This record gives sequence, C-alpha cells and structure tokens, in this order.
Amino acid sequence: METITVTRISQTKRGRFALFCGEEFLFSVDSETFFAERLAEGREFEPAELDELRAKSDTRKAKDKALQYLSLRDYASGELYDKLCLKFDPHSAAAAVAKMGELGLLNDEAFARHRAKYLLGQNKSRSQIARHLAEKGVDRATVDAVLAEFYEDAGCGGEELPPDAAAALRLVEKSYGRRLAEGKRENVLAALARRGFSLRDARAAIERWQQENPGEGE
Repeated sequence: METITVTRISQTKRGRFALFCGEEFLFSVDSETFFAERLAEGREFEPAELDELRAKSDTRKAKDKALQYLSLRDYASGELYDKLCLKFDPHSAAAAVAKMGELGLLNDEAFARHRAKYLLGQNKSRSQIARHLAEKGVDRATVDAVLAEFYEDAGCGGEELPPDAAAALRLVEKSYGRRLAEGKRENVLAALARRGFSLRDARAAIERWQQENPGEGE
C-alpha cells in the first residue's frame, strides 16, 4: 500500500502544526496530538493512519471549541452538538458533547428548567416554551418533566390563574387592553392564539381583565 510522507511541518499563528506532503497541505493538528504522536518530518503514514490522526486532532479541537461555547452561555446537549457539527464531523462533535457531559458542564434538565422559568417570565405560552426547548435539542421527556413542575396543579385554588392564563393576562395588560376597550375581543383572542395560548386560557385572561376594568370593552 502506498504511504504518505510528511515532508514539512510548520507552526501556524494559532499554535497548531500544519503537515505537508511535498507542496500539498494535508491538515493541521493541535499541539497535544503533535507531541503525543511524536510527529516529525520524514514520518510515513498509511492513508488509514493519517485519517485516524486527523480524527484525533479534530476531536480535541471540537472539545476545545465546546468549552469555548460553554464559557459564554449554557447549552443543551443537542444544541451544542448541532453547533459543533457546523465546524466538525459528527463523530468529533458527539465526542466533544460526551466529554462535556462527563465534566458536568452539560445538564439538559437544569438548562430546560432555567430557560423555561425565564420564558415564562417573558409571558410565553406553554406551547411556545416547549417548542423553544425542543429547538434547543432538549428531548421530549425532559421538556414534559420540566414543564410539569411549572404547570401541574398550579393556579388550581382561589383566585389565582393557571400559569398560561396568567401569562396571557399580563400580555393583555401590556399590549391588548386598548383593543379590548374598543370592543375587539375576537381580535385579542386571535392574537393570543397565535402566541400559543389555548382558547380557555385566553378567555380566562380576558375575563379577568374585564373584571379588573369594569365597563371597558363591553
């Protein structure tokens, strides 16, 4: 089998080591891979060995990139994987995500709980929050479990509204009170439906607004 000889090695501005065969650039490796593999000019590789070397370096680079992303903000594992796949092959991306999990830097349940609490504070509906978490790569079971913490048995007693109805009421107070005062109840119902609120919760919010603002929109 024909071998490939590394005829020249040069260090890049980013501290990586570029490998060449003649005038052809092969690829660059990180310093850890370079020294661990004792790379040197004149070393010969079979094509499969060279592919394995590239994969090792790419995986280490993907892990470094994952750490960089996580230093800026929290990620769900699926979201981090998708972002890494924009720069790395699926194997390297998956290995990096797995390593972040081993280091305790990824926790989908904690991520989902924190993000759901924030979105609920932004008056998002349950369906909007569920869709957002799914888009971030959180699995369905985790989404359901986390949302149950916020919605199960909430607002079932006294005068307290359920979370979605309460969020819809805050939106009505902020953005739709004038329309209701003008008698445009159906328009407001449609607007709330577009935001993912159920008809029941939208009606409950409007009825509460009308109770608190007697004589308006009737």
